[in-house]
Amino acid sequence: MPKLNENYLHVKDSYLFAEIARRVKAYEESYPEKASRIIRLGIGDVTRPLTPRAVKALQEAAASQAVAETFKGYGPEQGYGFVREAIAAYYGRNGVQVDAGDIFISDGAKSDTGNITELFARDNVILVPDPVYPVYVDTNTMDGKEVVYMDGREENHFLPMPDESVKADIIYLCSPNNPTGACYSREQLKIWVDYALRNQAVILFDAAYEAFVTEPGLPRSIYEVEGARKCAVEFGSLSKTAGFTGTRFSYTVVPGELTFCASSGEEMSLRAMWNRRQSTKFNGTPYIVQCAAAAVFTEEGMEECQENLSYYRENARLITEALARKGIPFTGGVNSPYIWFQCPGGMQSWEFFDYLLENAQVVGTPGAGFGKNGRNYFRLTAFGTHEKTAEAMRRFEELLG
Repeated sequence: MPKLNENYLHVKDSYLFAEIARRVKAYEESYPEKASRIIRLGIGDVTRPLTPRAVKALQEAAASQAVAETFKGYGPEQGYGFVREAIAAYYGRNGVQVDAGDIFISDGAKSDTGNITELFARDNVILVPDPVYPVYVDTNTMDGKEVVYMDGREENHFLPMPDESVKADIIYLCSPNNPTGACYSREQLKIWVDYALRNQAVILFDAAYEAFVTEPGLPRSIYEVEGARKCAVEFGSLSKTAGFTGTRFSYTVVPGELTFCASSGEEMSLRAMWNRRQSTKFNGTPYIVQCAAAAVFTEEGMEECQENLSYYRENARLITEALARKGIPFTGGVNSPYIWFQCPGGMQSWEFFDYLLENAQVVGTPGAGFGKNGRNYFRLTAFGTHEKTAEAMRRFEELLG
């Protein structure tokens, strides 16, 4: 009889979004006549198509696979040099210097933020914000690591700062934040970087939504902060930036400066460890997807992406203006595609989820799924169509009277 990983006993039976899907399906089966009215503003999936340059690059790369001279088999597990260089150039245009050799290509920030836990021993203390993207917690719980929470509340604008009484080894930060939409300032991130350096901790910085930042002075990369290369790993993604939720492309930056001493005194490099992990367990992102990504990271490619990002920002405006008219406090929606707000009438989040689905046929995400501090909050996304977003908010305002 095998000995199972009993840490799975401590993980919730159902992943948040699987539970949402289960409840929506049950509602559709109970009220089939209303199924076609359901508007989904819960899961952060995009609705705008891939940009012309990305599609052209995909098509050209696919055609090249029909010719022996240009056919590609196994590629480098770290990613092709041309796309790593394109990402480094993208950082450079945003005023940040990143070595292409520090960039590793993958199939999703969700995968990498979970898989990177393998580099760290089980007796590390993992510090995560609450509310939090469930993957950060679940993957560490599956591995038997101790997870400590830092409170994100309305009083601190859902941007918790270091507590010197807590000595964390690994720190998860997400900015712009999922689920709250809040965004750390450069000064706030400097405080986190200084904390990590003092405590010899590693920051795992999820920058999947950096392209949504519009306010001047707000950082889009933690490497805009002095000292971050000595303590931070950064995760980026094209899922929301370029609509690659189905195409799958992400990247992780692991600076060569991230070195620590083993118990034997031998120096260990996180970049070398991540390279070894990827080379062993990952065969690389498809060549044609990497070609499409390289086209996205050009100046012209990013200009095309801005059209879609502007589309989603308009949806966010529709949502936030409806909330404002109802006097409901919220965060996000400006530098983020997520809008986080208090549940009306003192309802708890799953209660409001059912109320909104049953009475308006609108689906959102209950804040309780992101932690205890989300019990009375709710998340909507700006990734729907204009028409459905406007209709959802019309029903929302009508429901609340």
